[in-house]
Amino acid sequence: MGPVPTGRRPPEPFTPFHFQLVLLRRMADHNPGLVEDARRALGASLADMREANRRWQAMVRSPRPRPALSRYRSVLGEPESRAPRRVGDLDCEAWRWPLPLWPDLRFEALTPAGGGAVWNEWLVRAPGAPAPALRTLDDLTPWSCTVDEVARAFAPARPLEGSAPTRWGLAFTAPDAEGRPHEVAAEFTWGLLQRTGVSGPPPR
Repeated sequence: MGPVPTGRRPPEPFTPFHFQLVLLRRMADHNPGLVEDARRALGASLADMREANRRWQAMVRSPRPRPALSRYRSVLGEPESRAPRRVGDLDCEAWRWPLPLWPDLRFEALTPAGGGAVWNEWLVRAPGAPAPALRTLDDLTPWSCTVDEVARAFAPARPLEGSAPTRWGLAFTAPDAEGRPHEVAAEFTWGLLQRTGVSGPPPR
């Protein structure tokens, strides 16, 4: 005798489509226009984005959540690449997955050698993809660059505490189009630049 029908449909698998909506949901506070354009490009509704975020939060906050790396593998599949990374005195491994919404970027999870916990998770430039030319304040447009690209272009940059999980900040000095230096505070979500705050020249 087969299983007795319950009248309930099994839950829809959580796929890269849904994960991209989760990333967008976190970016909507800063750039609602860009997020709306991206959501429409995915063919998703506001309700789809809210539901994807609800399901993601339920997975993350479950009383028995699966390890973060296992969760990413279940949602995104096997990584496109895995590469050793040295961070200070620690041996790590960078797992990277492509996301159709950002073809020039990869979602990266940084894990200790041997797997398990995830120390960092954000968007980075894809190998071989052209990096943006970051020289002045005008180049710092939303979604144009990543945390590590800004930190390198305007070194030395000082990390700032993010306003929420998955958010980062950097403080640095950058010139305007006339070459005048300004103090800048940049905000990132999932590693992607969202907005900048600019003040006057740094103190001498």
